[in-house]
Amino acid sequence: MTAPGGGLPAEAVVRLRLAIGRLHRQMVRACGDQDLPAAQLSALARTEQHGPLRLGELAAREGVAVPSMVRTLAPLLADGLIAKTPDPLDKRSALLAPTPRGLETLDRIRRERSALLARRSARLTPDQCRRLEEALPLLELLLDEPDPPGPVDPGSPVDQDGRVELGGPAARGGRDPRRPPSDGGHPRTPGGGA
Repeated sequence: MTAPGGGLPAEAVVRLRLAIGRLHRQMVRACGDQDLPAAQLSALARTEQHGPLRLGELAAREGVAVPSMVRTLAPLLADGLIAKTPDPLDKRSALLAPTPRGLETLDRIRRERSALLARRSARLTPDQCRRLEEALPLLELLLDEPDPPGPVDPGSPVDQDGRVELGGPAARGGRDPRRPPSDGGHPRTPGGGA
């Protein structure tokens, strides 16, 4: 049964979120302590894909404010993974691009994460591998930039923060009195995880 509006049922959304989150954490662990925090890795990869970029362009592509991007870039610049060069079109600006060391870091992280997925997929049957491969275009559709947050349909199982509520007061628009206000009053979804 699909959710109102044509999406996945709430339970399937939770399973998908948990599977993606857990698999992502396992891929991060596969890189050991040499992996970058998610925001830094994303900024480095974005400069590789679209660079060289001005600071404001990179912040816009990452969907963050410029001051947040400055904090994200500081360790990448200090570690020599991203370099600043003067912008030939505007001497007041700088362009950001990955250094050879930054490109090597991206390549290593991608190799290690791909190796984990290759090992995991080797445990699947040929039919399971085929079905997973057929699902890739659907998963890739989920990568499209999300619509800006808007009003939430009161009957929707998804709240304004994108959390799926499976029942309880938060799902009906109220706060769970057993939870302190600091967590937004949202009950945890089964299984926890990201």
